Amino acid sequence: MLRMKKQKGFTLIELLIVIAIIGILAAIAIPMYRAQTIKAKLTEVTNGMSNIASALAAYYQDNSVWPAAAVIGKAAVQNSFGVATNALTRLANIDVSTTGVITGTIAGGIDTSVTNSLLVLTPSVATDSSILWDWSGTLPPAYVPRR
Repeated sequence: MLRMKKQKGFTLIELLIVIAIIGILAAIAIPMYRAQTIKAKLTEVTNGMSNIASALAAYYQDNSVWPAAAVIGKAAVQNSFGVATNALTRLANIDVSTTGVITGTIAGGIDTSVTNSLLVLTPSVATDSSILWDWSGTLPPAYVPRR
């Protein structure tokens, strides 16, 4: 009697299905991972600008006015408000206007989709003299922080 040997292993169809599933998962996961790494790198930018906003709010609370002249450049911001800006390598430039608007230019090294984008922090003074800050700019909306 002839016995047929039973082969063990996967068929070609089963292997193709597994490869297709892995491809679909990778197509979803890689862009999400990229977006999260960009957001993580932008944390340095947003934290630095928030520190400048705190110093600027203290200036406003002490003087009841915004700075009389625009403060342009990282060194000028550091000298005017005492906020260390030298370590902020992901910010190419920081400007503070006479209305209290803080504008940061994002340096290269994060991602080409955000390089040279502007991140703007705009104050609004409430009737009780508290200051609310709104984020905006030319940065893609997915990366702009919320209030």
